[in-house]
Amino acid sequence: MAEKHFKYVILGGGVAAGYAAREFAKHGLNPGELAIISKEAVAPYERPTLSKAYLFPQGAARLPGFHVCVGSGGERLLPEWYSEKGIELILSTEIVKADLASKTLTSAAGAIFTYDILIIATGSTVINLSDFGTPGADANNIFYLREIDDADKLVAAIQAKKNGKAVIVGGGYIGLELSAVMKINNFDVTMVYPEPWCMPRLFTPEIAAFYESYYANKGVKIDKGTLVVGFDSNTNIFFCIIHPFTIRQLLLKDGRVLDADIVIVGVGGRPLTKLFKGQAEEEKGGIKTDAFFQTSVGGVYAVGDVATFPLKLYNETRRVEHVDHARKSAEQAVKAIKAIEGGKVTDDYDYLPYFYSRSFDLSWQFYGDNVGETVIFGDNDPASSKPKFGSYWIKEGKLLGAFLEGGSPEENTAIAKLARLQPAVPDLEQLTKEGLTFASKI
Repeated sequence: MAEKHFKYVILGGGVAAGYAAREFAKHGLNPGELAIISKEAVAPYERPTLSKAYLFPQGAARLPGFHVCVGSGGERLLPEWYSEKGIELILSTEIVKADLASKTLTSAAGAIFTYDILIIATGSTVINLSDFGTPGADANNIFYLREIDDADKLVAAIQAKKNGKAVIVGGGYIGLELSAVMKINNFDVTMVYPEPWCMPRLFTPEIAAFYESYYANKGVKIDKGTLVVGFDSNTNIFFCIIHPFTIRQLLLKDGRVLDADIVIVGVGGRPLTKLFKGQAEEEKGGIKTDAFFQTSVGGVYAVGDVATFPLKLYNETRRVEHVDHARKSAEQAVKAIKAIEGGKVTDDYDYLPYFYSRSFDLSWQFYGDNVGETVIFGDNDPASSKPKFGSYWIKEGKLLGAFLEGGSPEENTAIAKLARLQPAVPDLEQLTKEGLTFASKI
């Protein structure tokens, strides 16, 4: 196949790719300078929609409604937008080899692409239960959710198994959001996870207790502190060896058995860095970058989930898996690229960690760092008609993190400001009493 050359190539077609393309367009592009290479068949879209509105029984979100950059209030970039800007969308194309020294990418079909500057925006892939050798993990009614094709398969299963039994494996973001949406679809829902409470990487036991009770009040059953150790199809074992089978039951480590029509697994992800092993410096599971997302290889940048970058606010390096960072790191990389071309300097990336989720009638936001002592304030009664509560994290006398459930846009902005400014907290008891009022004083 003929070799194609581009000045800029974005490898990956997720959220980061779309925001990087928009930033390139802001700075001005010549037609044919930029290409996005993606193994997905559609233009970049807001991935968080897949675990929320995409699965709703009524009024479900569908493309082109959630192409980037609508997730942050920007213009929706339809496929024709890329054409108008002279950006080549190379879709349904999986890159299987990357040679950073020769600036060459090779696709599964043998197509060769060369570039002057590369932005690695490959994101993460889901962790599969078969990675752990879980018996029966290749059954055809076990689902994972990362791309729109995954969501379409799940939608078809929901329609085929109406009012059935769904088991959600995992108690993190995906587990909580999918448990809610499956309940909205009128499924009998059970969550299973090994940790002592849900979202343990962020939630304190007190915060988790609210969500677990709220979900229980909605009819979601929760089995925590146990693992799924296998699946049973109740079919002939010889048939199962040859054909994908449909599981009927989950086997738990504590000896119990759960019936299931649909199983959805959300036990985490891994950054897709395999193509670059041994070519770019790595740290903490990602590709190491500077404050402009340039890697150890000149002209190669890494953004979003795959980047381990200097987190200026805390004077340390981190890798962050979240859509907000994917958007902002992509924009930062392009600003840095264009600044270098113009002989200028751009500011260091100064990111405030931010996480959020929406499920049922709930909506929470978190800013900062969840380290140190915690206080909780507000109405965290899961039976309340409109619960509204929050938590602060305090370390060495400074407020470092802030969480708020049910906050208004203004209140969420206020807690973000707290996490950024890190005000002194002389009295934890007084802070508990003041709650959100403390934010208004800063």
